[in-house]
Amino acid sequence: MTKRSELNIAMIGYGFMGRAHSNAFHQAGHFFDIPYKLRLKTVCGRNQAKLQQMAGDWGWEETATDWEQVIGRADIDAVDICTPNYLHEPIAIAAARAGKIVLCEKPLANSVAAARRMAEAARHVPALVWFNYRRAPAVALARKLVEAGNVGQVYHYRALYLQSWGRPPADPSAWRFNSSQAGSGVMGDLLSHSLDLATWLNGPIDRLCSDVRTIAAGREVDDAVTVLAEFANGSIGTFEASRFATGNENRNSFEINGSIGSLEFNLEHMNHLQYQDLRDDAPAQAKHSRHGPRASVCRSLLAARTHRRLRAYLHRHAGGLPSCAGERRTLSSRFCRRTGNPKAARCGDSIERAARLDRCLSIGNSFVDGDCALSSSLRRGCGVRRDPLISERC
Repeated sequence: MTKRSELNIAMIGYGFMGRAHSNAFHQAGHFFDIPYKLRLKTVCGRNQAKLQQMAGDWGWEETATDWEQVIGRADIDAVDICTPNYLHEPIAIAAARAGKIVLCEKPLANSVAAARRMAEAARHVPALVWFNYRRAPAVALARKLVEAGNVGQVYHYRALYLQSWGRPPADPSAWRFNSSQAGSGVMGDLLSHSLDLATWLNGPIDRLCSDVRTIAAGREVDDAVTVLAEFANGSIGTFEASRFATGNENRNSFEINGSIGSLEFNLEHMNHLQYQDLRDDAPAQAKHSRHGPRASVCRSLLAARTHRRLRAYLHRHAGGLPSCAGERRTLSSRFCRRTGNPKAARCGDSIERAARLDRCLSIGNSFVDGDCALSSSLRRGCGVRRDPLISERC
């Protein structure tokens, strides 16, 4: 096995996203042949007691309270910025000028001018913004299907990003509700993800209008936003983002409706992509179902990186995860209803195993590199039998 060189990471910030990034750094090398051994060198923040706990919980070697001193160290290769939004600009610019790899959480900055200054400073160093949902295997597959013409001319793109944690009794002192620190509310926190996916999957937006609302009395940032947009390809876009969507934990979803097919994705079922095909060469059970000769066939696609370590992990662990019988019944019923094929109910075992795979695959989702295969590769690794209702082609 080739020895990989080490990449020393300093992470500035230790809140929820700091924990998520720490987990991703640990998991990346377990699933993928990345060129570096990631070394969690230093975690930096303001509260020493919390830093010590963070370092102990996630395996950071050192702690620090002065980010400028950390960035100036010769043994730091990459700086991961997980701070409140108003600190992104000074940290990113200083890291770029020091020649470090810059990894920055979104939204990039609190103003367009600040974002431009950051982009200019990082022009000659490797840098990224953490729009990681592009890397979810099912989203990468959706892009391949769109690019291959399997949706046809796009008529509609609709997106939702709904959460409910902003409702009372949310802590009014949280930095995400402070306009000087956050810059915005759901527009920067949630809508930015939806717009990134929309432009990645459906191209640029020509024009838009919006309705922005602050629901909580006295709050400085937006709690909900709706957007009506027109894409350069002529399609209509609708977007909704909210922290007051009661009953929704993290519903990041999109649907694309085209002349010959439709795609639907929901992050809460992150390795499933619903695809409906309206072409004349659709499978026979769709053509002759009770819905008529032009009824669509709905295919639940499972997307994941074809990788020997991932297959080995799934082979070892997928069978031992908790039962998903309820989800199995739901999905089996959906197959019967949408395809008009009673044999679909017999795919219950495959659907149950697929639901278990969701839990396995989500472990490393932050570092999936966009290459994906369909469920045929997963079945070879896990022993799930072949099922004709699940498409095996992009």
